[in-house]
Amino acid sequence: MTSSRLPTAAHTSQPWRIHEFTRDFDVEDVWALPTPGGRDDFPDLIRVATTLDPEESSSRAVRALFALRWKLGELFGWDDEDSGPGSRVPSVSDRLPAELRETAPPAHSSLPFTPLYLIENEYAAEIANQTVHGVMHLGWVPSPDGGYRGQMTVLVKRKSRLCSIKPAFRLPARRRSTTA
Repeated sequence: MTSSRLPTAAHTSQPWRIHEFTRDFDVEDVWALPTPGGRDDFPDLIRVATTLDPEESSSRAVRALFALRWKLGELFGWDDEDSGPGSRVPSVSDRLPAELRETAPPAHSSLPFTPLYLIENEYAAEIANQTVHGVMHLGWVPSPDGGYRGQMTVLVKRKSRLCSIKPAFRLPARRRSTTA
């Protein structure tokens, strides 16, 4: 089973909490994830998604792509510390009610995302650099077979003309040097 791209409506038609906080973001991509499970298996998806390390991928292409992206970010200054959420751009976390902010799991040091919140069927994390401010949203939705599956949406707020660059080069943003 592989990931498959979905229409924007697969995200916008859901009653997600993320809609309340990202009205000024555009839906970049929506994907059905090959993560079959039951109603209560969403935490397993989040555990896997938040501990992935692209630099440790079994795919040489993935490792090479991320190494190239980090190098380009370093050369062009895309990922400077002052370009992250809460620095150059306001963090989406500033828009969240306190009860959601308190649900954010710890950040994982290998990922450039800052967790925003985690609830029963939603997880959101943000990323920012010189070219884009993005939110990764993971949701747990009913599947046609009666079970559930993951759905990933990438929401973006473009910050420069560099946004036309392939998302793999745009979204990784700054690396974290420590676990938050």
